[in-house]
Amino acid sequence: MTNSESTSAASQGVGQRWSSRWLFILAAAGSAVGLGNIWKFPYIAGENGGGVFVAIYLGCVAAVGIPIMISEVLLGRQGRSSPIHTMRSLSQRAGASGRWTALGWLGVVTGFLILSYYGVIAGWTLHYVWLSMSGAFAGADGASVGATFDAFLADPWALVFYQTLFMALTIWIVGRGVTRGIEAAIRWFMPLLFLLLLVLFIYSLNSGGFAQGWAFMFDLKWDAVSSDTVLIAMGQAFFTLSLGMGTMMAYGAYVPEDANLGTTVVSIAALDTFIAIAAGLVIFPIVFANGLEVGQGPGLTFVTLPLAFSQMPFGEVFGGIFFLLISFAAITSAISLTEPALSYLVEEYNAKRQRVALSLGVICWLLGLGTVFSFNIWSDMMIVGDLNFFGFLDYLSQNIMLPLGGMLIAFFAMWLLPKELMYKQLGITNPAVGWAWRILAGVVAPVGVLVVFVSTLWPVLASLLGL
Repeated sequence: MTNSESTSAASQGVGQRWSSRWLFILAAAGSAVGLGNIWKFPYIAGENGGGVFVAIYLGCVAAVGIPIMISEVLLGRQGRSSPIHTMRSLSQRAGASGRWTALGWLGVVTGFLILSYYGVIAGWTLHYVWLSMSGAFAGADGASVGATFDAFLADPWALVFYQTLFMALTIWIVGRGVTRGIEAAIRWFMPLLFLLLLVLFIYSLNSGGFAQGWAFMFDLKWDAVSSDTVLIAMGQAFFTLSLGMGTMMAYGAYVPEDANLGTTVVSIAALDTFIAIAAGLVIFPIVFANGLEVGQGPGLTFVTLPLAFSQMPFGEVFGGIFFLLISFAAITSAISLTEPALSYLVEEYNAKRQRVALSLGVICWLLGLGTVFSFNIWSDMMIVGDLNFFGFLDYLSQNIMLPLGGMLIAFFAMWLLPKELMYKQLGITNPAVGWAWRILAGVVAPVGVLVVFVSTLWPVLASLLGL
């Protein structure tokens, strides 16, 4: 199939649409809401100035996150196909180099790599739903909870079992299509996520540590603000919205024509931020009420919180609810990570969606075994420097591929796509507003990501160069 034939086929290939603007908002918010919201944002907010950091973060979301997300969704809705075919057809319409198709490939590959290890870590949450509800942590102390987690990571068979369970659920959902699969899952998972969050919030409110948790996240701690605070806030604003991996471009292809992109994307960002803050107000009061140390990452989620729940009345019930909550958050993210590659293969080869989903799932599962083994039998095998297989994939995708994709998406949408198409998609009629938007989305936002990109890579480059 030639490029022109492929592009023509692709343009006809995406016939599905979100049933409503709000379902797209819930799906995109589900993509953005993941493990990072729960185990990272609340902690870095508390450690980097509390309320000051939150204010800086919201400013970065407005100046960096939202403009790039609008750009990505805009390209998806204009292209009406997978990220690869969208970039191929739009670069032709813009009279730009065909090399811009590589931007679509970059997003697809990035999402696929992230899904390969995300599926492994998300599988842990399914295991901890069972452990919590079965009372495995009842009366446990810190040493035994930590030992349970270490033993779980050391057992490759256990990790593979839960990885397989999580990936099978993800592939089954996406294989059913946009309406019967993704939308149906979102209709259940997102309301349940909000309900579980509300239940845990009420539980946290009565834990005895709510005032401390609130103070940790929202007190104005000016002494904790440094030159790195803005960089941290800007990086979090970019990464939390699932930008640069083709997800929003793929989901954007299904957005109805009458949906206002600006208000829609602002709603997604607001929902994502709300859930991140609410998660902090659930987690830290429980931690403080039990006199435990705050932290972030797997240690907080799989050691500190199980210990906290074990010391509280009805802890096994609420601990199970908590891990069910993050399982739902993880599955909505995983669904979106699958879509860019899946939509491309369905369009390119006119293949059945279920068959492609299964094939992708198997390949992703096999790649995920490298992450499984990184926690046990391959833990000492380094790929680059002190990065094992999992560390290398995580660093490559999060610190190089995602920001690179985000910068290029904003540049293409603002400066290469014919402005008439861009203005039509955004409903812009005032030339002054159009230029202001192009400066924000085409200069300020990508430069912000570039600063984070360079600041993240510089220590590594300096070490390699002996500087």
